[in-house]
Amino acid sequence: MNARRQTGYTLIEVIIAFAILAIALTMLLGILSNATRQVRWADDAGRAALHAESLLAQVGVGEPLREGHTEGAFESGRYRWAMEIAPWRDPEAPPTTQPVDLGAPALYAVDLRVEWGDGGPRDRLQLQSLRLVTPNPLGAPQ
Repeated sequence: MNARRQTGYTLIEVIIAFAILAIALTMLLGILSNATRQVRWADDAGRAALHAESLLAQVGVGEPLREGHTEGAFESGRYRWAMEIAPWRDPEAPPTTQPVDLGAPALYAVDLRVEWGDGGPRDRLQLQSLRLVTPNPLGAPQ
């Protein structure tokens, strides 16, 4: 009798192939999960930037710019913001003892912070701007 040699895959080869397939699928799912997280973060950061631009565009428009702290929220509290307005001082300018011209325009620093999510370092946007303010003449309404 002539023995025929059978060809095919052994059980070990099939198990190894399934293990490689499982590892590849696990890696693919991890990559896709990370990609969706990045897309969600980009969407949140983009929306925060739009809200920040809107706020900065309104500063000093319609009502005079005033020194102080204000805060609020957008989209039912999903995005929170805080704005600090203070007179700007050049950190490199030497202190002056000369009289200050009260009628001269003044620079104000506007510091805006927008947060979303838990407000961690990746969930925060901070913008700074300078605004030139001309003083009102004496007796003019604000």
